[in-house]
Amino acid sequence: MTYKAQSKRYTKLIYRRCGNSGLLLPPITLGLWHNFGGKNSMLNESKKILFRAFDRGITHFDLANNYGPPYGSAESNFGKVLNKDLKKYRDELIISTKAGYDMWPGPYGEWGSKKYLLASLDQSLKRMKVDYVDIFYSHRFDPLTPLEETADALAQSVKLGKALYVGISSYSSKQTLKMNKLLKQRGVPCLIHQPSYSMINRWIEKDLIKTLKKLGIGCIAFSPLAQGMLSGKYLKSIPKISRISDNSSLDKKMITESYLTKIKQLTKIAKKRNQSLPQMALSWVLRHKNMTSALIGARTVDQLDECLDSQNNLIFSSNELKEIDKFAKEENINLWSKSSKD
Repeated sequence: MTYKAQSKRYTKLIYRRCGNSGLLLPPITLGLWHNFGGKNSMLNESKKILFRAFDRGITHFDLANNYGPPYGSAESNFGKVLNKDLKKYRDELIISTKAGYDMWPGPYGEWGSKKYLLASLDQSLKRMKVDYVDIFYSHRFDPLTPLEETADALAQSVKLGKALYVGISSYSSKQTLKMNKLLKQRGVPCLIHQPSYSMINRWIEKDLIKTLKKLGIGCIAFSPLAQGMLSGKYLKSIPKISRISDNSSLDKKMITESYLTKIKQLTKIAKKRNQSLPQMALSWVLRHKNMTSALIGARTVDQLDECLDSQNNLIFSSNELKEIDKFAKEENINLWSKSSKD
């Protein structure tokens, strides 16, 4: 059966301007990090999630070269759906990809060299069978490659017509200032920064979010639900289907008494707002005026719908924010902190 998008898909979400650019992004972005890889075992459910997302106004789909597992399979699977079912909507989609983490063996398969970044982008385009991506990111800061070289690669991706915009991910405030200057010198603005940010991972509040506002760079928070740790799923036990059970990116050692106490209290506050904890967590991330979007993952259509329904209540009173601040504290879960150190 041929997919046909809902005619009223743009009536529900309020799109946000990405920094000082002309680009508008949906407040919720769908990330394809963990749930869209493999040998199509999830393909039917994945297609349902993609279609439901677009039907509800999500136009931004976030990938990276090594999303899977195995590496590259999320892009390949997305490319199949894109070219079969979403091709006529290509000009309504924002497709992002990244390079920076390990992708293939040898000295040219990771980090921030021009050799790696541009080769990886070519591979991503082939996997997705597209001529260009809308946003190409440097996925992490490389302390051993001159930032000028990484900037050269990003700028060249735009000048070659392989990316419309460029961004960075998990860079510190200091690194962001330098990269922004280098890209400006090359005639290509830095559109967006993608840092991890959630109620229990608040590192960007120190200076990064202020820097982005000052520079006119958009901000899209990844892991706003702390990879499910802000869903309440770990309150009683560790579910069989979860990041911890998958032994992918979370360790059961993160489920501490301190963490459980915070989640219980935050859940109570969410209920008073007629929200689930994930919904409140997303609304809380988006409370910043210069936060462009929150990037979520979803295993099911129901999870996607729950997250999108966070947009029904985005207003916080000062008392609510004070109450949340009592429990929304660091839990030492920032797996990407090494990249963002000055």
